[in-house]
Amino acid sequence: MKSKVNRSSLSEQAIAFLREQIYNHVLAPGQRLDEAALAEQLGISRTPLREALKVLSAEGLIDLRPHKGCFVTELTLRDLEEIFPIMATLEGRVAHEVASKRTPAQLKALDALHNKLERHAAAEDVNRYYETNYVFHEYMQECAGNRWLQVVIGDLRKQLKLSRHHSLRLEGRLGASLAEHRTLMQALHHKDADAAEQVMRGHLLAQLGALREISLAMEAVNG
Repeated sequence: MKSKVNRSSLSEQAIAFLREQIYNHVLAPGQRLDEAALAEQLGISRTPLREALKVLSAEGLIDLRPHKGCFVTELTLRDLEEIFPIMATLEGRVAHEVASKRTPAQLKALDALHNKLERHAAAEDVNRYYETNYVFHEYMQECAGNRWLQVVIGDLRKQLKLSRHHSLRLEGRLGASLAEHRTLMQALHHKDADAAEQVMRGHLLAQLGALREISLAMEAVNG
């Protein structure tokens, strides 16, 4: 059998493969992982696979339960309620720093990304809007130039990618998100750091509100 990963770094490549499967929900939140089947799929022994699972567990992507097995981490509504206020504070600080020190070139790049959001929203293309929005927030962090903010936000964003639900799926949320981005861009253009921070915090908390509404509706449907 031909291995799907290079033998020179089996565990590292297994980590990359499994991480992608988790983020794409090929391995679904809450799913129990069959180590034997995964080792067979990857064409590797269980030793490097278990090393990979330990790393993913440390990242919070895998839940290793003694005597029960290995499961893909599933974020609960409580998790989201705890994570988003932290994210709102951190990304609010990012917006504050960007508004304070952004360059004309950075503002132009942000304008270009915002224009893409406008087009995707007009086309009601939620998936492309989501992807562009993700890039927009990443670029905001880059413009802030604060590596500590990038590290902490990056770790939390890894966790949020585990959520089953998508805030933009809630009726009216796409338009509201775009309106929030428009207000943010105005603050960035005027170098109004306090306003930018306030808008970004509200933007993140509005996402939480949408996810809360979706989660509660799903719970009601499922009994």
